[in-house]
Amino acid sequence: MFRTASLRVRPLQSSPLVAALLAVALLASGCAATQKQRHTTYETFQSDDTHARRFDVSDAQACEAARRALLSQGYLVGQAKNDFVNGRKNFQPERETHVEIDLRVVCAPEGGDNTTAVVFVSALQDRYTLKKSSTSASLGVGAIGSLSLPFSASDDSMVKVASQTIADAVFYERFFALIDRYIDRTGPTPATAASAAAADH
Repeated sequence: MFRTASLRVRPLQSSPLVAALLAVALLASGCAATQKQRHTTYETFQSDDTHARRFDVSDAQACEAARRALLSQGYLVGQAKNDFVNGRKNFQPERETHVEIDLRVVCAPEGGDNTTAVVFVSALQDRYTLKKSSTSASLGVGAIGSLSLPFSASDDSMVKVASQTIADAVFYERFFALIDRYIDRTGPTPATAASAAAADH
């Protein structure tokens, strides 16, 4: 008689290497999903007025008030037009840290009579840090040859380490309040001037 050999099938056992590879794969996929989610949630496009305000003046008057507001706070105005103003200001919060704010104002007329303007403001903050690089000098020694020796002199340079648009609502609210303060000093609106001229005649 022939005996039928019974075969026992053993379940596959995962080796430590396979388990480690699976763990790394799951971790990488989770990090990729998290990174993708972070990139898509940077901008929400909410319907708020953080960067925009309406003023009952012409666009030229609004931008002139914005220019004066920047000058009153120590900004260096680079461009100043009837519909655009750009200003920069430097700060040094720490000894080896430098911050620069680049503020841009765009004034757009609203309506056909040019008595209302929408002022859009965006501020970019760049952060720099001091980078030191030591230098060395070569000294020729007869039997030994050339010997490189470091000395105390160093070249210092500012390196940009961060750049971000300011999103603080209070920052823009104060700037718009300053614009509103200087609007009263830029003269009457075109409609008011026309009414005054008609009344004189």
